[in-house]
Amino acid sequence: MSGHYLVGLDLAGRRVVVVGGGSVAQRRLPNLIAAGAVVHVIAVDPTPAVESFQGITVTRRAYADGDLEGAWYVMACTDDPDVNAAVVAEAERRHTFCVRADDARYGTAVTPASGRHRDVQFGVLAGGDHKLSAALRAAISRALADGSLSVDDAEPHAPGVALVGGGPGDPDLITVRGQRLLAEADVVVADRLAPPELLAELGPQVEVIDAAKVPYGRAMKQEAINDVLVTKAKEGKFVVRLKGGDPYVYGRGFEELQACVAAGVPVTVVPGISSSIAAPASAGIPVTHRGVTHEVVIASGHVPPGHPDSLIDWSAMGRLRGTLVLMMAVERVDLFADALLEAGRPADTPVALIENGSLPTQRLLRTDLAHAAEVAAAEGLRPPAIVVIGEVAGFTEGS
Repeated sequence: MSGHYLVGLDLAGRRVVVVGGGSVAQRRLPNLIAAGAVVHVIAVDPTPAVESFQGITVTRRAYADGDLEGAWYVMACTDDPDVNAAVVAEAERRHTFCVRADDARYGTAVTPASGRHRDVQFGVLAGGDHKLSAALRAAISRALADGSLSVDDAEPHAPGVALVGGGPGDPDLITVRGQRLLAEADVVVADRLAPPELLAELGPQVEVIDAAKVPYGRAMKQEAINDVLVTKAKEGKFVVRLKGGDPYVYGRGFEELQACVAAGVPVTVVPGISSSIAAPASAGIPVTHRGVTHEVVIASGHVPPGHPDSLIDWSAMGRLRGTLVLMMAVERVDLFADALLEAGRPADTPVALIENGSLPTQRLLRTDLAHAAEVAAAEGLRPPAIVVIGEVAGFTEGS
């Protein structure tokens, strides 16, 4: 088979016909829709996922000769080789390029493994070796995202602030978008719970500011951090505020967004994987389970029950039947356990104590509500740690 001529097609407003409505078609549709194509799917039994795509036309029937009239581009994606061959034949008669998904050798076009970085699209063709092209695409995407492959002529990121959730601790659990923006940063203002490995990957030109060491004098610490974000952005820098977990789950992210908006600084929020969900998952504990729990409550333990600043109704917490996840609660496990027991939560309610969730140093302690404080003290539980209370805390892989 001869080599292919790489080209980018302008499909905006142009008819594209996809014959077949299974998983292959499902994977192709997002890029066609993003390109602005007028997509028509013809399939006997399209999957619900295919039918759910917005802005496309789905015709539920078998392919018939003549269906490709007016098409600029065609994809034959059925699981019937004879149908795919017929689609290619009609496309050739009409001088329309056609991808044959089941055997690329017999089509007149191939779909590259494609990716995007900023405003740059790239595609990989590997002579029909789809696994190789996909692997190369993934490697290029990772290299562009972490900065090890730079686009020298690319425009620098516009000044502003991105509030990026770094995830629960494992550097691999940051989102793709979060990693990409981190690689584009001029300045990074990092929390102590932000994955340090992500900072180690930054180039020497990036200014890294430890949020814990921001001088705040007579101002509150958060106000001082807000000032740093705004000041650096107004100097023409792109600033990433890197947080552990998610910016809006006990991360004061909305306060920082408000400060940027008030100062007229462009700001975007990149959600992160919260340790309140990820730490239990990494320990093999689902926070919900069919037939066991229908609710999850995530509560802050930074103030004890009965404290005038507490906004939590602990008596209501004690009446819950579902899962309670406590964050920042290590120093007060005894007080929270007592409040829940007093409010009626059974003493034998399973409890899981998860230290350093998602990291190689992760530690899981299992107990019950009556003995949670005793176990935490005896085992020297240290932050960051998550406390999971409820039936799911007793689950194991063999449950």
